[in-house]
Amino acid sequence: MPSNFEAPPTVEAPADTTPIKAVPVRHYGRWVAGVIILFLAFIVVRSVVTNVNLDWPTVWAYMFNDRVLRGLQNTLILTVISMAIGIVGGVLLAVMRLSPNPLMKGAAGIYVWLFRGTPLITQLVFWNFLAFAYPRLGLGIPFGPEFVSWDTNTLINQFTASLLGLGLNEAAYMAEIVRGGIQSIDAGQLEASSALGMKRTTTLRRIILPQAMRVIIPPTGNETISMLKTTSLVVVIGYFELMVAVQTIYAQNFKTIPLLLVAVIWYLIMTSILTIIQLQIEKRFARGTSRAVAEKNKWGSRMLGFRFGQGGGGQGGGGGAA
Repeated sequence: MPSNFEAPPTVEAPADTTPIKAVPVRHYGRWVAGVIILFLAFIVVRSVVTNVNLDWPTVWAYMFNDRVLRGLQNTLILTVISMAIGIVGGVLLAVMRLSPNPLMKGAAGIYVWLFRGTPLITQLVFWNFLAFAYPRLGLGIPFGPEFVSWDTNTLINQFTASLLGLGLNEAAYMAEIVRGGIQSIDAGQLEASSALGMKRTTTLRRIILPQAMRVIIPPTGNETISMLKTTSLVVVIGYFELMVAVQTIYAQNFKTIPLLLVAVIWYLIMTSILTIIQLQIEKRFARGTSRAVAEKNKWGSRMLGFRFGQGGGGQGGGGGAA
């Protein structure tokens, strides 16, 4: 039997358009920690600046000394060329380690094991004195005639030995960094590209490596900064770089601490510049990711829990703990 009963119309409640007033959490512990850190920093800076034993006039007098600048130039040259060797060699070794060919994988594994398992300073000395084991190096047919040869001491001087030691050692570490970056990409992308008929090298160059760069760039930047400082180890074979430059000077005037401070300041300047470059490169490769588009809180919000201006976004449900 049909029913004549009709449900009463529903009345929608008016929407609450009142802006939410978010009150951020006050982090008083950060205030206390900040004051303590600033006080300790003031004590340390004051102690360094006012210490007459550090002889700051001598430090500033030798900052732009000709020998110091020449050593600085050689340090930068070693860093750039060694990192270039390390990056190219690391990519090749990583591809070899990921290859299905057991011989290529085994050869790359032995290389990484050998160069990571021995101290860098030992490798530098070995390359510098390679002539004791091989007085001459040549090219020719194995177990056959030799077409051309060179005296090892002439071919591998101190600069070449420094590049071989630093570059080949860095290639072993870069190989693991690149391999980790490649393996961080989902294997389904490699399978999909294979289904489309793409070659393995093309897939690696156009699909895998561009995505893996987000993982590879940060540790590569750290390795570059580390390489800048590691170049000081070539002092054991006598190649003239920044540390050797300041050593030759303080061996003459006995101003050891001031000259070491000169090296420290130049290293800090160069590592700071490299850090800024690294951050810009990371920001470029992070475009389009959630990390890049996330809201950036201002200094006051991050440090003290307060929000100022548009950076805090106090309306519309944006307030919480900083």
